[in-house]
Amino acid sequence: MSKILKFTQFSLRDLFVAAAPTVLLIVGVCLLAYWLVDPAPPRSVRLGTGQENSAYEEFGKKYAAALAKHGVKVTMVPSAGSSENLRNLRDGKVDIAFVQSGSTNEEAAEREGLSSLGSLFVEPLWLFIREDKSKPPITKLTDLRGKKINYGPKGAGSPRLFRQILELNGVEKDEVERFSLANTPATVELLEGRIDGLVFTSAPEAPLIQMLLQTPGIKLFDFNQAEAYARKMPFLTHVMLPQGIVDLGRNIPSEDYNLIAPTATLVAREDLHSALVDLFVQAASTIHSGAGWFQQQGQFPSAKYTEIPVDAEAAKFYKSGPPFLQRYMTFWLANFFDRMWVLVVALGALILPLSKVIPPLYVWRIRSRVYKWYGQLRAVEQRVEEAPQATRMQVYEEQLKRLDEIEELVNQVSIPLSFADGLYGLRSHIQFVRKRILFLMGEASPAAPEAVPV
Repeated sequence: MSKILKFTQFSLRDLFVAAAPTVLLIVGVCLLAYWLVDPAPPRSVRLGTGQENSAYEEFGKKYAAALAKHGVKVTMVPSAGSSENLRNLRDGKVDIAFVQSGSTNEEAAEREGLSSLGSLFVEPLWLFIREDKSKPPITKLTDLRGKKINYGPKGAGSPRLFRQILELNGVEKDEVERFSLANTPATVELLEGRIDGLVFTSAPEAPLIQMLLQTPGIKLFDFNQAEAYARKMPFLTHVMLPQGIVDLGRNIPSEDYNLIAPTATLVAREDLHSALVDLFVQAASTIHSGAGWFQQQGQFPSAKYTEIPVDAEAAKFYKSGPPFLQRYMTFWLANFFDRMWVLVVALGALILPLSKVIPPLYVWRIRSRVYKWYGQLRAVEQRVEEAPQATRMQVYEEQLKRLDEIEELVNQVSIPLSFADGLYGLRSHIQFVRKRILFLMGEASPAAPEAVPV
């Protein structure tokens, strides 16, 4: 049975050997394209957050938890606030960060390779004033002249914004005594009476906001000209803090407050992997889509309210929802199949031309088993032809033995039946050389009768 199987119409082994170099080349090029053209998303990312007890810090923790479910580690990089986050993005110290609207403009963002993943929530400008019963209440920003106000630390978004607002009211820089403390120590200074007020921008979820809104003797400033501010500064919106929103039972606050608010935006470097962009936008949709003090259900996240160009992947999400595959697969599996188009392009470019090489290689490999013996056969003929007169008979006998060895080895050659004609041709040529040597031996022998060559 094994002898029968030895003779087949086709040799899979030879096909595999002939195709191996081509297959290895295709696999190598595809792997190179897979990793260089569209590399796998990194498993860690640096997120610029904010100060201690800030809304940026609180939301940063939520993003870290959301991405950890997909095996991506989020390293939170604290900062003074929006301006420092923007600077860290430019310097490459973070990959993505919370940035307040109005911190930059479209031209600068494009020049610096930054893109928005959407606006997340409004973060009003909160101005908390320490009440002094012996003095008239502060109802206008011009009443802040001569007061000690904490603008926030260098690198936060509030100092720049508050300076712009004071300029609109005609309040000069040196007319207000400025402090630049972080939010937590500034709150301590306010409660101790060593400063008259503090200002910062934040979402209402920040613990300091919640505490100050319920602290006796601390009053929130009412921006009753909020609509005018929103008209003069397009990146601001007019929002209302409703009466009783903090505590309905105690009616805190006891009245409606007008506030002006920029929006918090998730800003990324242009080299952030598109798959991570998808993850962050999906996390934002979960974290920020609910109703809040200043927003309706589903209002955020949004491609609106940002002066920074929105990333193409993020814009696609806001228009069509999450990628199709990620609705039914894990993030990493969906990402793998999504990147397979690179392999398809590479395979299409290689398989067709390289596949034309395999059949000739296969044929050459099979025929080479026969052809290599022709070299041996030609060597036998050459030795016979060049045999010296004195040792001619000895050479003839040696080459006959060599022909027997060649014939025995040739009989062990296994080739597909479709190439058997070459093998039988070789065997007939061996017989032809043998007969010629015998003829020459007959001529060289003195007692030999005259022979006729076959």
